[in-house]
Amino acid sequence: MNALTHSFDPAQDNSREFRDALGRFGTGVTIITCDAGDGPLGITANSFASVSLDPPLVLWSPAKSSSRYPFFMAADHFAIHVVGAEQAGLCTAFARNGDAFDQFDWETGDHNVPLLNGCLSRFECTKVAEHDGGDHSIVIARVRRVTTREGDPLLFYSGRYGGFTAAT
Repeated sequence: MNALTHSFDPAQDNSREFRDALGRFGTGVTIITCDAGDGPLGITANSFASVSLDPPLVLWSPAKSSSRYPFFMAADHFAIHVVGAEQAGLCTAFARNGDAFDQFDWETGDHNVPLLNGCLSRFECTKVAEHDGGDHSIVIARVRRVTTREGDPLLFYSGRYGGFTAAT
């Protein structure tokens, strides 16, 4: 067994080291979309998780420092898109620019929520709660509709996108 090679108190001035340590947890990649009032808005996020099957609840955690934060916190309806391995361009575009919709296939759903087409799974959601989470907020939503397809996921690990290889 490998021993830990570095230990530290994350409450001290080690925010980069803490972020790097958190990056050792591989996650899927999502694009969250909402109607910002003056048009569609999107953001790339890996802070997505299931909460409950009954009722069907999910969560995501927007960063308070994001210029898009106020729009997502004001949105009662939004969609979470789980991105496929071939869709890294989608993630990069929405990480940089919240209105990159003209580059991709999308449509308008209920409550004027922008829906990106072709993702592995899409969850159309209604916000039911929000909680303080330090420098993020935790948004809990009820899933109203799911659209899904087969395919390989795009993963995020140590600041990079990659794919999935099954263990043998």
